[in-house]
Amino acid sequence: MQGEPVHSFDPSDVQTNKGMAIVAYILFFVPLIAAPNSPFAKYHANQGLTLFLTCLAFNIVLGFIPILGWLLLPFANLACLLLAVIGIVSAAHGGAKPLPVIGKYTLMK
Repeated sequence: MQGEPVHSFDPSDVQTNKGMAIVAYILFFVPLIAAPNSPFAKYHANQGLTLFLTCLAFNIVLGFIPILGWLLLPFANLACLLLAVIGIVSAAHGGAKPLPVIGKYTLMK
């Protein structure tokens, strides 16, 4: 797709830290502790942090909106789960494709 950033990482870094990249979508801070020198793990930790904050915001905002918010909350959580699965699959394949919609934001350097 045109306009998507291209990320290239050292193949040995990718191979060594695939597991940490996968974990980043469940607990974003674990790769920062376990693989602090891995650009590949840091990239996925950033994606995981962005996903976490987005999902947290959805849950807080929609949780406060009576009825309509409560009806939309399961769909927002399903979208969060879908984005996590997309990120996990990308990491498992050694890729660094940004998550749809939210992946273009960089919160950590």
